[in-house]
Amino acid sequence: MQVLVTGGGGFLGQAIVRRLIARGDVVQSLQRSDSPELSQLGVKCLRGDISDLAVVEQAVARCELVFHVAAKAGVWGRYEDYHRANVTGTENVITACRSQGVRKLVYTSSPSVVFAGKDEAGIDESTPYPSKYLTHYPQTKGMAEQQVMRANSAQLATVSLRPHLIWGPGDNHLVPRLIQRAQAGQLRQVGAGKNLVDATYIDNAADAHLLAADRLEAGSATSGRAYFISNDEPLPLWELINRLLACAGLPPVQRQISAQTAYLAGGFLERIWSLIGRQDEPRMTRFVALQLSTSHWFRLDAARRDLGYFPQVSVAEGLRRLAESMATSGTEKIRST
Repeated sequence: MQVLVTGGGGFLGQAIVRRLIARGDVVQSLQRSDSPELSQLGVKCLRGDISDLAVVEQAVARCELVFHVAAKAGVWGRYEDYHRANVTGTENVITACRSQGVRKLVYTSSPSVVFAGKDEAGIDESTPYPSKYLTHYPQTKGMAEQQVMRANSAQLATVSLRPHLIWGPGDNHLVPRLIQRAQAGQLRQVGAGKNLVDATYIDNAADAHLLAADRLEAGSATSGRAYFISNDEPLPLWELINRLLACAGLPPVQRQISAQTAYLAGGFLERIWSLIGRQDEPRMTRFVALQLSTSHWFRLDAARRDLGYFPQVSVAEGLRRLAESMATSGTEKIRST
């Protein structure tokens, strides 16, 4: 099968690409920068921006399946930038899939599209989108996810996956950021530390995407639906963070602030950043304060039933692999195994 992965050079994108190559698919990737790792695997790498429809149509041509992984992430920045990447970019992928006769589209969404600022303890896919978002990323990802669901048809079958907090060897965002903050003495436990959170090991996230693609057909149980994906092992967030830090030989977080103080500080910094027009991310925002102090774990009944998804790598095994990777490559150059 000929497959396109948008954002194939990213953390999750690369993991998906490697699995596709291993099973014999012909893979090409659309991304904004070069990726020597993918070129070495024999992947055709196309450089371009998904906000450019002509570029997307060229990348999609002759493909039977598209994994749309590319997105603008983060918790700070201009709305226009998030909308262009996440909403317009997804519109272009859908348009190109239709014009080029693609049969299947697997979209990488996020659980944050339904986050309303409160505990999410065992919620399922019936949870509605919130009436208000605190930051542009979940808002625009939610808009894009709804586009993907509406695009489902007899000609183009679509499915949306919501993997939560992807981590593991090769991570270029979550784990390195934790390490950097810890080394700078900037990490504080927010709240009482009892909030349960379920994350997703990278191999499990990639497996879920291939399972979804293989089960996806027009009129199938998966078409037009969204699914939560995680390791299905809820842990106190700060226990998980400390175990991740331990993989890099760093001590556990000792200092603590209340959830209310973090939220107020986040609101204050947001106002200051907006007034002076800073584009870099504040050390705290209201969204981050709520994410760090509330529970986020999800029922995976639908993913088990419809996708046949069962996490193959446990948190304990994932941590062992991460520690081994860090010991081999150093904490500053975490590489995928």
